[in-house]
Amino acid sequence: MSVHILPVKVYVRVFVALMVGLAITVWVATQDLGTWNTIVAMTIAVAKAMVVALFFMHLRYSSRLTMIWAGAGVFFLLILFALTMGDFDTRWFQVKGW
Repeated sequence: MSVHILPVKVYVRVFVALMVGLAITVWVATQDLGTWNTIVAMTIAVAKAMVVALFFMHLRYSSRLTMIWAGAGVFFLLILFALTMGDFDTRWFQVKGW
């Protein structure tokens, strides 16, 4: 297994990117986007999570198999979210009497 040693410049760029993402997140949180608030916030969060996974977890320099396993983890997380939201929706409609 080869170890990738990244130069400090890469980590500084990642830090700056995450700080810009933080600033955008704070700015979006103060805006009234209606139903788009959650979608925009989750999009920014996913982008920041990808930066962290690619550089701090070194997925960018890992083998295809490692990327497949990371993708499988995200896939199953999405399945769990979908099932949870489906259960939440059915209970919410029962409480509201719809």
